Amino acid sequence: MWPAGAGGKLPCPRDSAFRRAAFSGNLLALPAHLAPSGRSVRVFVSANPEDTVAERCALREHVYPKLREFCRENYGLEFQVIDLYWGVETEEWDSPELQKTRMKLLEDCLKTSAGPCFVGLLGEKYGSIRVPGEVESSEFEMILDAAIEAKLETRILEEWYCRDENAVPPAYYLRPKSEMLKSYQNTMDSSSSDPANENKWQDVSEEIKKVFQTAVKLLHEKGKMKHSQAKRYLCSAIEDEFDFAFGKQTPAFLKKCVCYIRKIANIERFVKIPEMGKYIDVVHTAGKFLRDPEALEKLIKLRDEFVPTIVASSNLRVYTSVTHCDMKLGYSQEVENHYIEGLGKQFYEDMVDIIQATVQQNFDTETDLLYDEVLQHSSLCKTHSAFYEYKSDALNIVHKYILPSKAGHINPLIIYGGPCTGKTLLLAEVAKKAYTCLQEEMGPQSEPVVVIRFLGTTDMSTDLRSLLQNICEQLAINYRCLVQSYPKKIHDLRDLFINLLNESSFHKPLVLIFDALEQLSENDDARKLWWLPIHLPRSVRIIMSTLPNKHGILQKLRCLIHEEDNYIELISRDRKMFSQVLKHQLLRVKRKVTSGQQIYVNEAFSKCTLPMFVNLTFREVKNWRSHKDVDESSLCITVHDSIEQLFWSLENNCRLRLLSRALGYITMSKSGLSEMELEDILALDNSVMCDLNECVRQHNALRVPYIYIARLKEGLRGYLVERQVRNTTLLVWANRHLQLIAQKMYLNNPEEVQEMHTIMAEYFLGVWSGGRRKSLYNEDQYFNGCLDTDSRSMNDEERLSMDQTAFDRQSPDQPWVFQCNPLEPDIFFVNHRKMTELLHHLTRCDRTDDLMYGVIMNFSWLYTMIKIGQFDKALSDIELAYNYSQEKELKFLATTLRGIKYKITKYPGSLSAELQQRLLPVVSSLPKLRHLLLECDKDGPKYCSIVPLHSSMDVTYSPERLPLSSSCVHVTEILPTFNRSTVIAALENGSISTWNVETRQLLRQITTAQSVILGMKLTSDEKYLVVATTKNTLLIYDNLNSCLLSEVEIKGSKHCGIGGGSNFINGFTLSANHALALLEASKDVTVIDLLYGWPLYQFHCWYEVTCVQCSPDGMYAFCGQYLNTTTIFHLGSGEKLSTVTSEFSGGFVKFLLVLDTAQEMVMVDNEGGLSVWNTEEITNPQLTDDFDCRKEGSEVVSIELSEDQSAILICKALRIELLDKAVWKVAEKFRAKHNERFVSAVLSKNGDCIIASMENTSAIFVWRRDTGQCMASLQEISGTIVRLIKSNHHNMLLSLSTSGVLSIWDIDIITAMSNIDKTGKPIQSLVLPGRGEIIYTLDGSESVHKWNFGTGFIEAVFKHEGVVENCVLTSSGELMVTSDDKSSQYVWHTVSGENIFRINGQKISQLMITHNDQFVVSLCEQNASRVWRLATGHRVCNILVALQNAFITTANTFVVGMTKNKVLAVSLWTGSITKKYCCDDGATIVNIKLIPDCPEIVVFITSTETVYIWSLTEEVICRRVQLPNNFLKNLDDFEISPNGKLGIISCGDENINVLDLHSGKLRVVHASGIIWRQKLSRDGRYLVYICFRNGEDDDDTALSSLIVMRLADGKNIGACSLYKTPTFLALSQRHLNIIVGFDDGSIGTYTVVDRVDAALKIKIATSNSRQIFSNTTQVIRPKCHNYSFKGTADCIWRESTEVFTRDSPITVTDPEAGEATPTKKHNYCYDKVCSAIDCRGHGFAADN
Repeated sequence: MWPAGAGGKLPCPRDSAFRRAAFSGNLLALPAHLAPSGRSVRVFVSANPEDTVAERCALREHVYPKLREFCRENYGLEFQVIDLYWGVETEEWDSPELQKTRMKLLEDCLKTSAGPCFVGLLGEKYGSIRVPGEVESSEFEMILDAAIEAKLETRILEEWYCRDENAVPPAYYLRPKSEMLKSYQNTMDSSSSDPANENKWQDVSEEIKKVFQTAVKLLHEKGKMKHSQAKRYLCSAIEDEFDFAFGKQTPAFLKKCVCYIRKIANIERFVKIPEMGKYIDVVHTAGKFLRDPEALEKLIKLRDEFVPTIVASSNLRVYTSVTHCDMKLGYSQEVENHYIEGLGKQFYEDMVDIIQATVQQNFDTETDLLYDEVLQHSSLCKTHSAFYEYKSDALNIVHKYILPSKAGHINPLIIYGGPCTGKTLLLAEVAKKAYTCLQEEMGPQSEPVVVIRFLGTTDMSTDLRSLLQNICEQLAINYRCLVQSYPKKIHDLRDLFINLLNESSFHKPLVLIFDALEQLSENDDARKLWWLPIHLPRSVRIIMSTLPNKHGILQKLRCLIHEEDNYIELISRDRKMFSQVLKHQLLRVKRKVTSGQQIYVNEAFSKCTLPMFVNLTFREVKNWRSHKDVDESSLCITVHDSIEQLFWSLENNCRLRLLSRALGYITMSKSGLSEMELEDILALDNSVMCDLNECVRQHNALRVPYIYIARLKEGLRGYLVERQVRNTTLLVWANRHLQLIAQKMYLNNPEEVQEMHTIMAEYFLGVWSGGRRKSLYNEDQYFNGCLDTDSRSMNDEERLSMDQTAFDRQSPDQPWVFQCNPLEPDIFFVNHRKMTELLHHLTRCDRTDDLMYGVIMNFSWLYTMIKIGQFDKALSDIELAYNYSQEKELKFLATTLRGIKYKITKYPGSLSAELQQRLLPVVSSLPKLRHLLLECDKDGPKYCSIVPLHSSMDVTYSPERLPLSSSCVHVTEILPTFNRSTVIAALENGSISTWNVETRQLLRQITTAQSVILGMKLTSDEKYLVVATTKNTLLIYDNLNSCLLSEVEIKGSKHCGIGGGSNFINGFTLSANHALALLEASKDVTVIDLLYGWPLYQFHCWYEVTCVQCSPDGMYAFCGQYLNTTTIFHLGSGEKLSTVTSEFSGGFVKFLLVLDTAQEMVMVDNEGGLSVWNTEEITNPQLTDDFDCRKEGSEVVSIELSEDQSAILICKALRIELLDKAVWKVAEKFRAKHNERFVSAVLSKNGDCIIASMENTSAIFVWRRDTGQCMASLQEISGTIVRLIKSNHHNMLLSLSTSGVLSIWDIDIITAMSNIDKTGKPIQSLVLPGRGEIIYTLDGSESVHKWNFGTGFIEAVFKHEGVVENCVLTSSGELMVTSDDKSSQYVWHTVSGENIFRINGQKISQLMITHNDQFVVSLCEQNASRVWRLATGHRVCNILVALQNAFITTANTFVVGMTKNKVLAVSLWTGSITKKYCCDDGATIVNIKLIPDCPEIVVFITSTETVYIWSLTEEVICRRVQLPNNFLKNLDDFEISPNGKLGIISCGDENINVLDLHSGKLRVVHASGIIWRQKLSRDGRYLVYICFRNGEDDDDTALSSLIVMRLADGKNIGACSLYKTPTFLALSQRHLNIIVGFDDGSIGTYTVVDRVDAALKIKIATSNSRQIFSNTTQVIRPKCHNYSFKGTADCIWRESTEVFTRDSPITVTDPEAGEATPTKKHNYCYDKVCSAIDCRGHGFAADN
């Protein structure tokens, strides 16, 4: 559900106004934070730090995480609490810097929080007054005089306060403690602090406060100081914060504030207890501890007067709690814990109430990608324009260009300049004011449109295609143009862009602003600017910026636009102007530089006058003090140095380790980090947490104190800016220069960078969420620090010590979506941060498994990406993961998704069913897809209730193709490599190319000096590439570097006797270190050392050498020769070891196989003769076996040894033979049809399939070894296949076509097709037993096939004499009765496969078995039908009437059927018609059904379009329902619900007609297509139907759809495409399992898991079908059994009798004489049948 206001609240009118303003570019009309998309809930906690430690600790640990989860799940927003006292040392609580930061953050929370913004915690303690940080000189001197007048010692003020002339007006500031206390070390910078210094500072601060308090009171009493001035010195921090939050806000605003007041009764009695000083203000007077009366008076005014006054005028929530002290212990721990427990509950409820009342659920940016894109650029524009402070001619020129003019033609305006010259700031300022400027010029009725894009800042603004499309969408919205669909071709998209520009007019002018053209990607030649319109309509302006020397963009623009007036160069400004800018910047913050300091400023400006340099100088100069020395080294002279100086200056305030990691994380993130994310990630970084002070960690073990984040943001204000993306405000660098320097400084150590990527990946994976504790020390670190290197294991004590340092870092859960309502899974907020960041970090930290299973194979990720319209992004992410991991499962998944793109983008809910259908057949070959299938099982039923259990879908597979040459004759050799996507190809022109097949990229190339290449090979380690040429040379190359190492000439021996060295190289082979080459018609083999590149020696053989092979260990060489002789040599010494000759000595050795596992050698001659030799004794091989298969057409084409060396494949010209090595016999033979000739053949990895190609065909064929059935024919579109090469490295198959195109096939995927069993003929009928996991199918052949429901395999085939027409089963499924067209009936035992007996004599039209499994009813159309006993075959009675659509009543009493105009009930005991109903007026019976729950009630439809409900017992019509006219003209099917209330009628159209049989009302439900078949579930709750699609869809691969409809609400709860033509539909009786038969003889099984029915959810987990991928090992296919019928009949039916044959297992006496006494044979048969029957009675009579 994605309608507007899906969260239950309608969007307020302002939202649409904001939307219009954003799309039109009216930035001044947008709110500061672009509500409601870019906000978070930020709550400022105001409290005294001393008396609220426990409360704040409990809230942080237990309440804040819950509220954060609530906001993320229900609003997609972050919940953040600002508590600056947390983690700060006690002596820092009253520091001026901290109070200044608190007030800034308080103001920020009040302005920007989307919900509650302020929480006050007020107790019995007022708190101490603050130490002033800075006082104006006049006021300070007045206070100093008053102190002297009051006879106070003023030396302390004179020492600690120093006059600063840089302040405007001059002021006195408090000197730093580190400067005044010589031995003092800032506790925030050191791991330990000096207690003496702490005490000294406390004394100093108290004395300073006392002087200020006394002097200010005196001045106030004398009227020399106003109350507002005096209050700054006399009130505590909490009063200041309460006054700011409550006293200056509107009543509506105060609804977002809460105050909790805790009163402790009679606490004054316990003031002497030291611990009570924490909760009240205590003074020590005359040796006594008393409650401070002055502080109490201020507290009462604040708590009991100010707050109630605010409550009276507003709806401020205030809660007062009165706590009573313990009689002995005062305000004890137990009392406090009770209060804290109540506070936590109330706090949570109040926050939730305020959030629900003030925060609106906003789904706009979830569903509208364009709106989000526009908001992101608008946010950046507002941010950048805020820093533009320079009045320049460029701004005036741009403004003049924007205004309408009467010029003849308009060209784009180009702004260019080097880095940091202010191009982005200038364009942001232009964009900000363009709308208002045009409206002022053209009148308030005009509607300007301003489109701004900061290129490269988002994914959609980097790629030209997406950039043009979203700009076109924005223009279409503004100019109200209806665009039906956006073009897919980039040139068509550009034409649409030009057309939309012409929609602008004088009253609706258009301004397009593109910043940083150089950031466009290279895709679609974007940087060539072919897409840029040069001549613009008069009402259109285009402004763009670029760097002058990047990608040649400026040069290209000058070629397109020749007028120099269209170019503005931003150059360095005048030094004096920059001095004035700096002066105004300083005055704004009440600062200045002295005349002495100005000298150094001028000197720095003389070196650099870039705008960014002025800003950086301002950041440094504003901190100068007049009494501090300044010299030429105080300011840097370049932007780069100034940025580095800025980063270094933050190290003291933010700690070096924390700063480096924080800036590193922001820099390495893909799109920035939010404040909360930065806090979370730093808390997970052990190096940061360990670097914090020990005392800080004791109080704050969970998180990094927020004060550090606040200091970091303040220190980088203007450089680390906020950018709103979706519902998150992210911290990003203001420009790329800052990012580059941060990367150089903080991301320069590869090991640390990988560790940081790992931490971020774990964060977005949610590894440490849900309360999981992470140790402060990794186990490796603990080992390194605590354990000896000799003992690398931890004992229990050490592990306990390590566990004690483990803390819950409060990392949030990271689901892919935040579910607003579990019952509505399609209402959610997307976790865009995880979507954006996780994949980016996983690919950079070697987390391959997490990448595979945490992202790509995660169903929630895939579904969410598709649901929000990011299908193409998901596809690119999968391809990125594949490029990173090279897992072929990812490649197959990407191909699969492309194939179902149309279906799942239109109906995302069908994703799980579509994936399961396509992945189930291949999961045994691609086991890593198992995880995704399990995810589909777990999460898929939320969206689609159909779950495929067994899929028979043929795998749609397209190989990678690479054109090598214009013809295959030019390709000499092709070599696969270790890298599955890399191949090496040699052409006869002498070039050797290494290709990346997937990218079609040429990696490297070698030219062999125009020599024709005869062949090439790689060594097993792929170190050397050896090439044979027609010059009789072997070229040895370094394969990695493609450099020639040596060239060796192959010469024949002098005693060769044949022509010498004029013959070409006939072949060669390689071992690890040697090459062995032989010449044509030569008896010698040359051995070459690959390392040194010289010949070692020659092997001299008896006869002409035809082939050579090395042993796997590289020790021996086997040389095959003429006369079927092989000689064995020692490769190391060259010694001849032995020679063997086969008995078949007429031919020559064509192939040699060396089996290392069995120490055997196999010789195969050119005619197919095979001899096996035992080489255990290498000097004396023994003949093991000879195999002669030399016949016509037995020329051997190829040979292959199976991977387990158990079989040898011999591919001959006309047939393929497979030899079982265990017995050395031909196990299988495969002949080519029509005398076609094989090109080559290979084995699958497990040897179950044979893959081959044949001459003059452009297809690859796959045969099953066990059945010999051709399971698949894969067409090669590039032409006829002439060569097959198998790569054993990755089980890949390379095919070369006549057109010179190389195709790479995955054998695993090809052989997956053979996992699908098929009968080869369309399934005509399905029979299901009442129990068990078996299916029986009839396909119009002489066989009944028995299928395993769980695995989808055919387990047995029952062969008949004729075509099987009928089949029925007993309830247990152990007995099966069939009939064929040869007038025979058969009784089978389904387990053993035995045909128990056979009956001949009558053609059967319908078979039925009684419900007690005792009797069979055989209906005949022409002769008498019979009821006979199943156990004996004896006739019970004859039925003389011909019945149609018959069924047996539940009580086994009647056979009910129909004739032309009658409904008849025939007795099963006598065969006579007992009850009947006849139609009047010539009406005929159309269809008849029995109501399952009411077995004596029959429903039938007549030709008069009337539905009758007839009672068998009473023989009366209970109810009659009239249907509309012509309703039954095309009646297809008729179903009745079990309770008889509903009838489902289909008429071959697109409507489902639901008939209420009680009321007679007809409800029509529109289906998704023309209904082909429908079935009602046994419980009557669901309707399952198959419909053919309308033809309107673009997806032409799906022929029909399987749909499940819930009848209770008429809702389709599941849909699944069927990619074959369905021929039969059946539902199981027990569960709602669906079986569909297809036209190719396969079946598909499905189940329905309705998520509203929890009882059905266990079906998938318990289904046996999931065993196909429950283990990583491949499923072992069971052997298919073939059972045959009896040749002779046991019984022959005559007209009214039956005759048993003599050798029949059944004998019979005269049927009138009663029951026969069985003979021995009779006993055998009777027992056999009865054992399979569930006998529930004592014979037919008893049942009757």
